[in-house]
Amino acid sequence: MSISLQVRGEYIQLDQLLKTTGLCHSGGMAHAEIEEGKVRVDGLVETRKRAKLRPGQQVDYAGETVLLVS
Repeated sequence: MSISLQVRGEYIQLDQLLKTTGLCHSGGMAHAEIEEGKVRVDGLVETRKRAKLRPGQQVDYAGETVLLVS
């Protein structure tokens, strides 16, 4: 399933995206999942918790795809 997320401002941090979309119920869970390499950004594993994501990028996690739009 795909989720479209509007980015307010220039970017959203990866950990905030996982919480905002409800894919992770807490920041701690988001940090753990990112550290374990379970999150992909544009097809590549991303381990930076506060990676800055911008419109046009795609995040894949737990069978879900989040598309960032402006």
